[in-house]
Amino acid sequence: MPGRPHQPLPDHPVRVALLDLLAEVGTLTSTEAAARLGHSSGLCSFHLRQLARYGLIEEAPHHGGRARPWRLRWASADGPAPAGQGAAGQDAFTALARGLEDESYQQWLAHRDLAPAAWQRDESFSAVLHLTPAELTDLATAIRGLLADYRDRAPAARPEGTAPVAALARLFPLSATTGQGPARRE
Repeated sequence: MPGRPHQPLPDHPVRVALLDLLAEVGTLTSTEAAARLGHSSGLCSFHLRQLARYGLIEEAPHHGGRARPWRLRWASADGPAPAGQGAAGQDAFTALARGLEDESYQQWLAHRDLAPAAWQRDESFSAVLHLTPAELTDLATAIRGLLADYRDRAPAARPEGTAPVAALARLFPLSATTGQGPARRE
């Protein structure tokens, strides 16, 4: 971050979830985050302050009161970067978020044997698809819609036994020669 020495952000699934939620909704308070993620307001507040300490988020303007809304210092990949942040800041945030996702998954793999038996598996899958740019956008929209059905459930509407689960989808061309398929050697 500008003006800060590089410090690795400690891996924590709540922080990854908060970053994803902020990228989705724009601004939120610890109370709003707690309601969406199913954690306590105090826990969310602590992790929001840690994300701010590392320069990833900042307090959003607000009009008095005790509520402290937070926002990303950079926009998500789905929206424009805030004034003065530009593409470099957005790329840095995207890289950091993807790194946190990867670290969380590695943490899971290293410790999943400690989880209850019913939770010791994960549902990882991948596929190579042949898409146009418009189809890639349509597929991403459909995946977001499917995930929203689960993500947006109020805590009281969640079935007993639910737990936070990371859901990741990365859609990207496999070749720098987009539209041409894999680069060919002749």
